[in-house]
Amino acid sequence: MADTLVELVEGCRLPVLRKNQENEDEWPLAEILSVKEVPGKKLYYVHYIDFNKRLDEWVTPDRLDMKKLQFPKKEAKTPTKNGLPGSRPSSPDRDVRKSLDLNLQSASAPSRGKTLPTPKRKAESVSLTSQGSAAPSVPSLPSSAEAPQASVFPAVVRESFSNKSREEHEQLTVANGTTRRLVPSQPGRKRKNCGTDEDSQDSLDGIPSAPRMTGSLVSDRSHDDIVTRMKNIDCIELGRHRLKPWYFSPYPQELTTLPILYLCEFCLKYLKSLKCLQRHLTKCNLRHPPGNEIYRKGTISFFEIDGRKNKTYSQNLCLLAKCFLDHKTLYYDTDPFLFYVMTEYDSKGFHIVGYFSKEKESTEDYNVACILTLPPYQRRGYGKLLIEFSYELSKVEGKTGTPEKPLSDLGLLSYRSYWSQTILEILMDLKSDNGERPQITINEISEITSVKKEDVISTLQYLNLINYYKGQYILTLSEDIVDGHERAMQKRHLRIDPKCLHFTPKDWSKRGKW
Repeated sequence: MADTLVELVEGCRLPVLRKNQENEDEWPLAEILSVKEVPGKKLYYVHYIDFNKRLDEWVTPDRLDMKKLQFPKKEAKTPTKNGLPGSRPSSPDRDVRKSLDLNLQSASAPSRGKTLPTPKRKAESVSLTSQGSAAPSVPSLPSSAEAPQASVFPAVVRESFSNKSREEHEQLTVANGTTRRLVPSQPGRKRKNCGTDEDSQDSLDGIPSAPRMTGSLVSDRSHDDIVTRMKNIDCIELGRHRLKPWYFSPYPQELTTLPILYLCEFCLKYLKSLKCLQRHLTKCNLRHPPGNEIYRKGTISFFEIDGRKNKTYSQNLCLLAKCFLDHKTLYYDTDPFLFYVMTEYDSKGFHIVGYFSKEKESTEDYNVACILTLPPYQRRGYGKLLIEFSYELSKVEGKTGTPEKPLSDLGLLSYRSYWSQTILEILMDLKSDNGERPQITINEISEITSVKKEDVISTLQYLNLINYYKGQYILTLSEDIVDGHERAMQKRHLRIDPKCLHFTPKDWSKRGKW
């Protein structure tokens, strides 16, 4: 119970009562971000330390443990260039519409990304060989003395070969009964540094590149204004669903005081009341996202939307997405982007399920800039379906692709799960010739899946799939791995059918300025 004699201010830390996933009471440490008065009491907006920002909320004084109150430490004022003391950033107004934190996130169920135990049976192996161009570099691995069993599934693939291994072909063995040899990358050739999610444990040891300052979705970790840290929309009504936003979104300020923000589920226009929405629906002719339908199978459709031709829809889509995405900057310049919206069809129209965006021209081979499954459709396989669709587009384009980094926590889990299932699917389908272990290269895996080579290697590294055994690198597929993969694939009912995709890639470099 809060002591009324003690005034709580922004920056104070203390335990706050909340319910965990098991609906049990817990008292995690939280920081007070804002205080407001309502008739009869005060409310405190708190951020739970070491918890995701989506759990931030307004709490009443009776949920605060004043016995363990920590007041904010006084910090020395930092002088600015003109010698004046520094001050806290002012609240964003017009500027906040130009830049906001946005994170790449897919909302599918978390992957089965845990290190598996030592297999009970001896694993078979597959050698990864190089054909044609060299595969990406793999680091030195433990000696055979350190990894005595080829059947041990947990093993680590690193980024680059040692100097010695760069001069000779090394071998990888995969435990599904076959062996494949991995050839090091060409001498003197350097791989691009690629930033990864700050929470990622399979870092590519790259240096995050500077954020792009064009387009509607730009990575920017530095922007963390006190206003943008707080949710400003209480509830959104979208069709038959009511959504509770997770993060700040720069909707017009006059709409943030409303108990419910109403959106047209077809054009995504925002309105302040149900009556305004009903009036709008009598005039709105859309029953599907504007753009071309490039895929339909059953009730699932994908629409391709040009950010220049359909600017208003694209901007409204970004505003909605910002409610559930964090740690990127939202810009209103959507011209350089394409948006692929997934919908479910019924008698009333095509209802938005999720979407991903991509740059028309990407120098970093990004095939996804931002990806989201709306909360009502999460944990139903739609996240992986969006990811799979993005790679099907890359296959048609004849390119390998990768999502823009950094990935969010949920986005990272979804991509890890998709990469793992896709690569294991290929390895398990390998056939041996004349009793010899089948051979495949990292390049071939990348070409078959359109997954960038760095992501293939990082996935093998995350899965601890590679061992060093008798002078060669070995991929081991244990019985546990095979069984776990088969169980996961049985649950994955939604798949993209390439025959239903009607997509012709455009060469945007020859189309002027879009």
